[in-house]
Amino acid sequence: MSDTIPTIRELMARVEDARSSLYDAARPDAVAKVQARGRLSARERIARLTDPGSFDEIGGLVVASDLTDPDEAQKARERTPADGVIAGTARIDGRPVVIFSQDFSVQGGSIGRLGSAKGRRVLQIALTEGVPMVMILDGGGHRIQDGQDSRHFAAANGMFHDMARASGWIPMVALMLGAGFAGPTNYAGMADCVVMVRGLSTMGLAGPALVKAATGEEIDTESLGGAEVQVDRQGLADLGVTDENAAFAAAKRFLSYLPSNARAALPTTEPGDVRAPIDDKILELVPVSTRKAYDVRKVLAMVADPGSYFEMKPTFAGNLVTSLARLGGRPVGFIANQAMRLGGMLDANACDKGARFIATCDAFGLPLVSFIDVPGFSIGSGAERTGLGRRSAKLVFEWGHASVPRISVVLRKGYGLGYFAMAGGRSFGADACFAWPTAEICAMSIEGAIDVAFRKDYLAADDPMARRQEMIAETRRRVNALRAAEGFGIDDIIDPRDTRRRLIEVLSRAQPRRPPDHPPKFRSIAPI
Repeated sequence: MSDTIPTIRELMARVEDARSSLYDAARPDAVAKVQARGRLSARERIARLTDPGSFDEIGGLVVASDLTDPDEAQKARERTPADGVIAGTARIDGRPVVIFSQDFSVQGGSIGRLGSAKGRRVLQIALTEGVPMVMILDGGGHRIQDGQDSRHFAAANGMFHDMARASGWIPMVALMLGAGFAGPTNYAGMADCVVMVRGLSTMGLAGPALVKAATGEEIDTESLGGAEVQVDRQGLADLGVTDENAAFAAAKRFLSYLPSNARAALPTTEPGDVRAPIDDKILELVPVSTRKAYDVRKVLAMVADPGSYFEMKPTFAGNLVTSLARLGGRPVGFIANQAMRLGGMLDANACDKGARFIATCDAFGLPLVSFIDVPGFSIGSGAERTGLGRRSAKLVFEWGHASVPRISVVLRKGYGLGYFAMAGGRSFGADACFAWPTAEICAMSIEGAIDVAFRKDYLAADDPMARRQEMIAETRRRVNALRAAEGFGIDDIIDPRDTRRRLIEVLSRAQPRRPPDHPPKFRSIAPI
């Protein structure tokens, strides 16, 4: 007697039974353990981040073991549902994305062979279709049970090759929402925006157990790779937020400034009244005296379209501010010296931060606006030990390779090589170079120049200190904004209240990209 052939409805029911075993409702104990640790489940995270009903899963029915018996395959599926990685396509604020989320409830979120293949699969979709990729990372590196077998591990995996190809083509966001040592940290290192949750997230190439086994060092996870280390001190991550919902909001906001890919149009908003002057309060923000500090973030927020200022790496290298914003509805990148930290001086960390930001904006077509108040570069043996010679070169290297429109605005100090490194004047062919009336532009600090070049002169005077002050005052009269305009080193001196209008007007005329002007080489060699 032959077996009864199942109907299409019966076959569909079998598939749905297998699929339903993957969902949180079928795994209450596993989900409860995750929630007890103060975390959302992997599926809850996708639901919170993406538009309702937009997520379509890919590879949810995979079984890590090669089993032909349906019952045994189902048992294996229930032991390691989706092989610990939930992947698929979705929409965020109506825009297509791909996404994958590590499931910490499945063997600690370790990356299995098929889970890894699913991550690469959605990345390949993102590459082909030109859509952003979001990685929700919560787990260790490669699954030891799979990796300690050269039959599986020897072929390695093309994920990092594909991520290198994706860099600068599609936006990549990494949300570190738990343990992120080993592989997840490498993924995050390739991303354009990395968000950590304070007190919950960790990053690093190896966790405490492996560190102790390999080096004998005993250290807890937070001290090794918590947000205070990786966001505030190292700058490996861009933002440290209070909870998972704040991480999802940060990811959405970051993506809202970027196109889906490098060839797509920028996501603009309604421009508002682009000719309206900025409030008179902006005249009080930048003191005329170069000895007085101020918060440049207040300046940037007033110049940007209302509510559009979004700072990146706000707690790392605070002497340089980098932020996304909008001007007349158009996404732009702001880079500014912060007088409240080190007087706005450029050190190694600030150069790294600025170079990375310029590269990101240039990759995705965001015009760059540089707000200059720089006394120069950090100097001394401490600065040299940081490799500042090469790291400062990386900043000017990125300006030299950027093809998007760029504008400079000298707010106050524009001193020495720091002025070049902030794209001042004609240094990098700015589409416009402006100065506020408060600007001072010269080769080095005025006091330093007098002490280096004219020390013997003022020491020979009857009253050396009075003569020194007199020489400083004489020099200051030669370095003001009006002198810079007279020599045509800048295009114009502008009323601070007119800054937004002038920037918007320049960007309305500028071409989105400059034509290539480099020699016929294959690539440049970054000075790092």
